[in-house]
Amino acid sequence: MTQARDGLIRLRTEVGKAVVGQDAAVTGLLIGLLCRGHVLIEGVPGVAKTLLVRALAAALDLRTTRIQFTADLMPGDVTGSLIYDAGSSRFVFREGPVFTNLLLADEINRTPPKTQSALLEAMEERQVSVDGAPRPLPNPFCVIATQNPVEYEGTYPLPEAQLDRFLVKLTMPLPDRETETRVLAAHAAGFDPRDLAGAGIAPVASAAELTAATVDVQRVRIDPAILGYIVELARATRAAPSAALGVSPRGATALLATSRAWAWLSGRDFVTPDDVQSLARPTFRHRIQLRPEAELEGVTVDGILESVLASVPVPR
Repeated sequence: MTQARDGLIRLRTEVGKAVVGQDAAVTGLLIGLLCRGHVLIEGVPGVAKTLLVRALAAALDLRTTRIQFTADLMPGDVTGSLIYDAGSSRFVFREGPVFTNLLLADEINRTPPKTQSALLEAMEERQVSVDGAPRPLPNPFCVIATQNPVEYEGTYPLPEAQLDRFLVKLTMPLPDRETETRVLAAHAAGFDPRDLAGAGIAPVASAAELTAATVDVQRVRIDPAILGYIVELARATRAAPSAALGVSPRGATALLATSRAWAWLSGRDFVTPDDVQSLARPTFRHRIQLRPEAELEGVTVDGILESVLASVPVPR
């Protein structure tokens, strides 16, 4: 096990000091970082979406900023803008909060499409263009966005082009009774979600370790048969009768990357069909659009994915 893998596995344990019972979401965020991708987190209010991202930032030695997306947020509030400097009698660029390593886009679906689109170039090209001049973002750069799945009043659905830029979409369910009891016990013992240092969270991995891990992940071997399996899964989503839009080639490429990251975290230098199946749901679920009549009949995207995974032959 490499030093980089040791540090990132400790990262999962460190985040667990503040966030109880969300191991799958923690792993999903870690996979996003390993693949240099972006992560969309969806869950009802109060399941620790924002706390999870803040705890991850505290456990990494990286710069982090948070944007609370609102209906009156402007693109310049995200990217930065030119301001007039009276001292030099010229316009100078003032960087916006997007110039960071880990950007928490809180309740991203509460801002209009014009502002949401300000993130498109940043997410895809890792730069922003202001007044015709491209300005590179720091490396690493990751957008972790949260959204509420039940309160749609005053929200704006994310454009398909922006959804496709997210590597994975994680869902954070309500905890079971045992986990919820542990959460309450932690609060009764004095845990303060606003004081992560007081909870004992300290940096356990650095940007250098993350970069080394990213290189290791790209070296993970994948058999041509498994490449074909990923392609067939993506194509099967496009042929699903209930789907108006299936997974694009970008989505298939994303599943290749996330499967490699999961294999590497599991201590292997090769991808298995189980790795692909484990990551197919979070990697594909936000890239599929249902037909209106299918939604009325109660069909879900995860239901389509279950059918696809059950029908596509698994390579042996």
